[in-house]
Order: sequence, then C-alpha cells, then structure tokens
Amino acid sequence: MAKVLANVKVVEHGTFITGPAASMLLADLGADVVKVELPVTGDPFRAFKGELYSPHFQTYNRNKRSITLNTKDAADLARFDDLIREADVYIQNFRPGVAEQIGAGQERLQKINPRLIYCAISGFGPTGPYAGRPSYDTVAQAASGFLGLLINPDNPRVVGPALADALTGFYAAYGVLGALHERHATGIGRKVEVSMMEAMTHFNLDAFTHLFSADEVMGPFSRPSVSQSYVMQCSDGFWLALHMSSPPKFWQGLATVMGRHDIFEDPRFATRQARIENQEALMHVLAAIFKLRTRADWCARLAAEDVPHAPVYTTAEVPLDPQAQHLQLFVEAPHPVAGMFKTVRSPVSFDGERSLDVTAPPLLGQHNAEFANGWAANESKT
Repeated sequence: MAKVLANVKVVEHGTFITGPAASMLLADLGADVVKVELPVTGDPFRAFKGELYSPHFQTYNRNKRSITLNTKDAADLARFDDLIREADVYIQNFRPGVAEQIGAGQERLQKINPRLIYCAISGFGPTGPYAGRPSYDTVAQAASGFLGLLINPDNPRVVGPALADALTGFYAAYGVLGALHERHATGIGRKVEVSMMEAMTHFNLDAFTHLFSADEVMGPFSRPSVSQSYVMQCSDGFWLALHMSSPPKFWQGLATVMGRHDIFEDPRFATRQARIENQEALMHVLAAIFKLRTRADWCARLAAEDVPHAPVYTTAEVPLDPQAQHLQLFVEAPHPVAGMFKTVRSPVSFDGERSLDVTAPPLLGQHNAEFANGWAANESKT
C-alpha cells in the first residue's frame, strides 16, 4: 500500500492501549514509529505467562521498532532528546504530570523541537476534579454513558472488547493528522490532547443528540428497536443477525424467505412503528421460525431475497469467510523469535491498493543497536 506517512517520524512513549493504538494507526499508514520502553519490563502490556510478548501487546504494536530508555537516567534522557530533535510526533498516555516528571513534558520537548506535534492522552483530561484519577476502558465507558447502552438489565455484566481504549487511540491519531496538516502551513507544532472520557462521550453522540433534541434517554434496547435489529438462533445452534432498518422491501423479502406473509398482516407487525413498539413480541415469533432451519440454509435464502443479514461469527470463523478471504483481511509476517505473526490488515486502501505489508510487533529493545547513534531514518524496519 502507498505509505502516505512515509516521511513522518513518531516517538511513542505509550503503555497498554490508548497511546500504542494511536501510533499503530500512524504506523499502518507508513509512519516510522519508535516505541520507547523501560528496560527489563517494557510496556506493562507485554507481560504474559512469564514472557514479554502477550497477545494484548501484539494487538497494538505492529509496524513499530522498540528501544529501551529510562529517561530518569541522564544518558538515556540525552538519547531520548536526540530522537525528539528529529521527530515529527510524540505520543504519551501518562496520567497528567507524569510526563514532566520523566523529562517528557510538552514545554521541554517543544523547546528542543518547535515543529513537534505533542500528543497527550489521559483518562479524564489534564485538569478538573477527576484529572488525577486512574482510568481504564470500563471506567471511561461508564463515565461517558456508553456502558449503560450495553448492559442487559436482566443480566448486568460488562461485555465486549476494550472499545474506549481503542477508540481513544483512533481520536488521538485523528488529532495528530490534523496537526500535521496544519504544520505544513505554519511550520510550528501543536499540543494535541484527548481523554478517554471525551472520546467515548463523542462516540456516544447519538445518545446525547436524542437527549438534547427529543429529551429521550436511550437505553440498551433503544437503537436495536429503531433499527429493527435481531439475532436469531438456528436449528444447528448457530446464530445469525438481521438488520431490517426501514425499507418495506426488506420485510417483504423476509416474509418470502420464511413463507409467512401472514405475520405482517398482524396489526402489531404491519408497520415500521408497530414493529418498533412490539419488537419483543416479534422476536418470539421470528425465533420459533428460525429454529426450523440451519444457519447456512437461512443465509442462502436471505441472500437470495436481498435481506440484510450476516452469520454471527466467532473470531475463529471470520478468516474462513469467502468475503474476508477475497478482501485479504488477514496478513502475516515472519518474526525472528516468535514464529509467524498474523494480524488484521489496515482497512484503508489507497487507489485500490490494499495494505498487505506488515512487520511483527518488536521484542523489547529489539532495535537498540539501530538507534545507538540517533534516528535510523534510512534503515528499513525489522
């Protein structure tokens, strides 16, 4: 794929997910990302069964190089400063005030390099009553109102992946790209700030729009009822999803697939608004019908009538899907120690060219030698 950020140098001082996710997105676009880690332990996300190469770490650290520095040490701080002098972007996700304690505060780094884009990611922002609090994914989801849209009140428990962490990384990369674009005109860097609370609240925009414009407090079933979304178990125990939306043709197609046009003659299900108001009852009707055939049978029938649907795959099933294979969604690269590294490629293509090249997440300090004398700008990533 075209390396649209090929000339951009990024120093990442990140741990866990938010900072590493932001720099990985830039690396996927071709930026040269150097991950600065503490000696011996590295990013805490590395730790896994006595080793330092966990699946968690691998998820957010491909296409990078790793060096070990302790910036509280004078010699290591000097090496760090050498990196900053040539860098375009610096990313950290420490609690407010920690960067200053280790010699990596904005004022100091932008004095060294006025062109530097300084990105600071936090849990709750740099100031305010919560600024010093620890924040992790579930905390941010809860504080933004988003978690309340995911919890089933009949079985309340946290579900799903680390959305807040990953999305905060996306927003941080988005801010960095905007600052880089502006710097072409000004020649001067900026400080980009994003907190997990701000990112998740913005991601939850639809709920707040309903609150402000219609005085409606959305719950976990609000959006699925309006969009007419369903999950159905089939005769073989597998599940499929339907997203019926508003066009009547989808419901007509579904009726044809089921051979049950009579269902939508029932006043409870005859109109879109009626189906929204009576979704629970419609679920029970559909559930009994979908248990009569296998998932594969239903999917073939639904596709023939152009009804929006998909199998509810496990992650193990997705790589086997013919569309996923056609899109070359999964790519791999050799690793000198850990064997073959396999991952999901960047979803962005340029001029029809997919991002099929990837380098495995680095071992701790794997690239120390390359950076012994400064930024290895002309050396290929390993």
